[in-house]
Amino acid sequence: MAQILDPLPPEQSGTILCCYVNATSKIQVARISNIPNWYFERVVFPGQRLVFEAPQEAQMEIHTGMMASAILSDKIPCDRLAINEPRAYGLDTNSDVAIDSINKKPIVSTINTKTGDTTKPLTIAGLASVD
Repeated sequence: MAQILDPLPPEQSGTILCCYVNATSKIQVARISNIPNWYFERVVFPGQRLVFEAPQEAQMEIHTGMMASAILSDKIPCDRLAINEPRAYGLDTNSDVAIDSINKKPIVSTINTKTGDTTKPLTIAGLASVD
């Protein structure tokens, strides 16, 4: 996933895909300032998920907004925000269906999709809640 507004400097290699979620009820500003020649700053609204690419050595600063001010509330190494990328962009229709050990239900359900004159199963991951 490329940064459309602020691409990484060409000398940067070894980027990772990261995700940050604003789990607070306040507006936050996510900023990476330790990478030379790169400007990354985004507003993250309450409950919003921010997905971005960054060098492995990047550190994200989280500034929490107050009335007309913001305080630095956290510094997170981006390698702690890394998410696993899928091996391929297509869906694997030959995968086995996993069974949830608590509810004894399939974790992955199948949805039939129409492709031309044939019907092909489409695998979608289900959501689980944790108490």
